[in-house]
Amino acid sequence: MSILSSAVDVLRCFSSTRHDVTVTDLVSLLGMPKSNASRLLRAMRDEGLLETVGDSKRYRPSLLLNQVGHLYRFAASLIDRADAVVGKISDQIGHTGYISVRRGNEIVGVTAHPGRHALRVVTAIGDRIPAFASSTGRALLARLSDDEVRALYPEGFTAPSETAPQTMDELLARLAVVRRAGFAESHDEAVRGVRAISVAVGDPATGDEVAICISFPAATVEPAERLAIVRSLGEGAAEIAALTQDKRFYPLNLSIAETAP
Repeated sequence: MSILSSAVDVLRCFSSTRHDVTVTDLVSLLGMPKSNASRLLRAMRDEGLLETVGDSKRYRPSLLLNQVGHLYRFAASLIDRADAVVGKISDQIGHTGYISVRRGNEIVGVTAHPGRHALRVVTAIGDRIPAFASSTGRALLARLSDDEVRALYPEGFTAPSETAPQTMDELLARLAVVRRAGFAESHDEAVRGVRAISVAVGDPATGDEVAICISFPAATVEPAERLAIVRSLGEGAAEIAALTQDKRFYPLNLSIAETAP
């Protein structure tokens, strides 16, 4: 394993619930020898990727990584356009909006607009969730062929809940529905008690693809409001697809949206 790949493994240890790590953490999380973990953390600190927390032996991401993250967001015009759409919808409807990207068989949130309702969904930016068990993930997976989807799961997958796809055949069947409907929906899957609606759009010029999503507590949205969310996301994504000339965009089919539960 190269030092670069080892450094990437360290960065993936950070999350919304783990803001810093120690040598002991790397030994436990990565199965790394203690001496190797110690040397790697010091090297990443010396190169500006990490910084120590005060005088402790804990390490956290550096200011440099924060700056690079902001550059990534603002350099990606597709993300900017999608974020403007989600921000407007979130403000109008009051539920939390997200922009997410796919990295392999996982989904990562890159921007968020917290809802204004007292009861709202909050998911930290940068957290990873399984693509097959989320509306954002299935919206993006639907842009792939069935063979490409199978290749992402050579050993299959384990469903996080009873409402998530249980088998590859079930996942492919749900993706077929997404392609016909123009949107993906999840209910109590990767995140329990949460419902979400997503639409995916891409930019052929850059190869970038994003999912725009509105997420809300499962028990709080009535059918009319759900339909309004579907319509708003579909129309907003269609405007972006027209600008980017996204030939793989699946337009919204309101007749399916109206008959879905």
